[in-house]
Amino acid sequence: MIIGFVRLELLIYDAGSLKEKRSVLKSIQTRLKQRFNLSVAETDHHDVWQRAELTMVTVSNERAVCERELQKALALIDGEPEAERTVTDYEWL
Repeated sequence: MIIGFVRLELLIYDAGSLKEKRSVLKSIQTRLKQRFNLSVAETDHHDVWQRAELTMVTVSNERAVCERELQKALALIDGEPEAERTVTDYEWL
């Protein structure tokens, strides 16, 4: 069994409050969970308005399947006009 996870940082330029930031993150997280076979959570920068860290995890019998699922999820995030992905780290277990 292969566990793949991606830790990424997002910049949310138009967020003027934590409430606006949470709205953007909630939208992204909901779409990721609905469309892909993965779990996603905000893992850092909880009290910063314009910065967030998300971690996505998926499990499969093959690494290629995990990579494909994570790449599709990253493409969805990259298409989000309200957030910009910056630092992205992959890990495999």
